[in-house]
Amino acid sequence: MRCFFGLGQRGIRMAGTVMTSRVPAGESEGRGSEEAHPRIIVADVGGTYARLGWTDGVDADQVHDYRRYACADHPDLASILHDYAAGGNCQGAVVAIAGVLEGDRLINSNLPWAVSVEQTRKGAGLSWVQLINDFEAVANAMPVLARDTLSPLTHVTEAVSNSPALVIGPGTGLGAALWMEGHPPRVLATEVGQAALAAGNDLEMDVVRRLLREHRHLNNEHVLSGTGLMNLYRCLCELRGGTAIHADAGALVAAAESGDGLALETLQMFCGWLGSLVGDLAIIFGAKVVYLAGGVTAHIPTFLHDGHFLQRYLNKGVMSERLEQVPVWRVEHGQLGLLGAAAWYQQHR
Repeated sequence: MRCFFGLGQRGIRMAGTVMTSRVPAGESEGRGSEEAHPRIIVADVGGTYARLGWTDGVDADQVHDYRRYACADHPDLASILHDYAAGGNCQGAVVAIAGVLEGDRLINSNLPWAVSVEQTRKGAGLSWVQLINDFEAVANAMPVLARDTLSPLTHVTEAVSNSPALVIGPGTGLGAALWMEGHPPRVLATEVGQAALAAGNDLEMDVVRRLLREHRHLNNEHVLSGTGLMNLYRCLCELRGGTAIHADAGALVAAAESGDGLALETLQMFCGWLGSLVGDLAIIFGAKVVYLAGGVTAHIPTFLHDGHFLQRYLNKGVMSERLEQVPVWRVEHGQLGLLGAAAWYQQHR
């Protein structure tokens, strides 16, 4: 099996213990010994959790001391960075975060607080803070992923070329970026989650009609995200004359795995709709390979691999033959944002 950039030949390393997503909010997996060189915080901040580690300028391909914070438990991003930096000789921070930076202000619809770069820097007590788009970071992490973190969603696993590479993933929102070869590589960050949602069949049209009653602009995140999955479930319950009994995405997925009919239909529809969007974006960007990441995908591998995603991904008329040559990989790694922030630091600072 041939993978992206000879995956598994090198890989960013996690010093000390293996990084997982099971650390209680605000708790640490254990600090290493104090380093002589200033530490650079690398962070991945989403709508629900902020995940932090640190690297340094000497060995920037290592990420140490993973911690996870619940965003809702903190008044702002600065307080999280300040807590992590306490006593750690930290100089600056590279923060992978969803949204678009407009001057000093971050435009984002999923965070529990507003973000100002300068106020964050001052509040955290750091010399500098660099914000990068979360999926720009994820895209930067792709070249250093280990081979065993990838599972194919398509029959083809041989890419014609490594570039451009589309990286997309549903989580609290929906992110996407394009990775392009170069020295250094270039990453095009996008706001695909805010683009208009496109229906591809009658049932999806019915869902769109219902959601348009609530939203003047119906974007991809309203269906293709963690919150969107629950919107889709609620709409299907209305359409099928059922009652929405599952309160969150975790319960919905568990019910689908247990054979709950409406829950199962929701997951199958979600994966098919996601496959359609991924196919559209692969065509639009001329992608030669696709990587599917995001917090939601980590919890629904069974449904992503059952055929609904692939069928809609390839259902692109005259472009279907071309997409048959574009492999799609599901990424099984929970810390892509941290790896990408470290890779960005290594390339740019």
